[in-house]
Amino acid sequence: MVSKMKYYISILLVLAGIYQSRAALDAHYYAETCPEAESIIFEAVHDASAHDPKVPARLLRMFFHDCFIRGCDASVLVDSTPNNKAEKDGPPNLSLAAFYVIDAAKTKLEKACPKTVSCADILAVAARDVVVLSGGPTWRVAAGRKDGKISSANETINLPSPSSNTSQLIQSFAQRGLSAKDLVALSGGHTLGFSHCSSFEGRLRNFSAAHDTDPTLHPKLAAELKRKCPKPNGDRNAGQFLDATSSIFDNDYYRRVAGGEGVFVSDQSLLGDYRTRWIVEAFARDQGLFFKEFADSMIRLGNVGVVEAGGQVRQNCRLVN
Repeated sequence: MVSKMKYYISILLVLAGIYQSRAALDAHYYAETCPEAESIIFEAVHDASAHDPKVPARLLRMFFHDCFIRGCDASVLVDSTPNNKAEKDGPPNLSLAAFYVIDAAKTKLEKACPKTVSCADILAVAARDVVVLSGGPTWRVAAGRKDGKISSANETINLPSPSSNTSQLIQSFAQRGLSAKDLVALSGGHTLGFSHCSSFEGRLRNFSAAHDTDPTLHPKLAAELKRKCPKPNGDRNAGQFLDATSSIFDNDYYRRVAGGEGVFVSDQSLLGDYRTRWIVEAFARDQGLFFKEFADSMIRLGNVGVVEAGGQVRQNCRLVN
């Protein structure tokens, strides 16, 4: 009887732990422990963006890359050590930048509220703030994430690639509990930013046995990209903005994809797949709809992988405690 009672108590404790971990993610999580947390993060993001217009795109991309590996646990922020090659040094992440913005916010938060605000939450709030600063929608960021203790470059092989097709992307998103609509909405983050030639040059030459250039690429854009990315190319900084208003968060990205001007294979394939084409076309017509769906999808993305035991609040985002 005693052993049975212990068994039932242990089951109840496990269930209680699960529900507590789910309930812990809350928009008012720091209301008592660090009420100024969001304003401190916003100030750091605002100041950096004012000095460098590339910051919004870089922080938004950093958040995506973090959440897609081990969930939203700030593992992408960890520096490599002699004994461990971390995520940020995996091939898909070598072009990530603006880590200093998260460092600046963390330094201020440690002074205001020591050992309280996780790096994972800082990155989630910063991703929302750069969208707002760029003219996009806002949403309430639920907080309470913990920082992960593991960061491995090898795992970045699981990140979606610019050369992925829609079927591959849908599968990748589904593995993280995200839908085809989330895929199309979050791809709209490409409204901000720039890509180097290496991410799309496979579409420009020797594309297939039948086509030298990707036939889904608009001929005018193909000619422009070939001019910007010649062979051989001595300019390491050469590339292309991902839409015509690359510093403004809007729906121009979808209008370009609908017109055959998506820069990546992953962008343009969204128009060629019946599961996603109608969403691309809807967002191209209606910016308000895109804003609503993007905000909802960012909330869902921010929930990926947060119900995990064994996390911590790092005092330095680059180092596991």
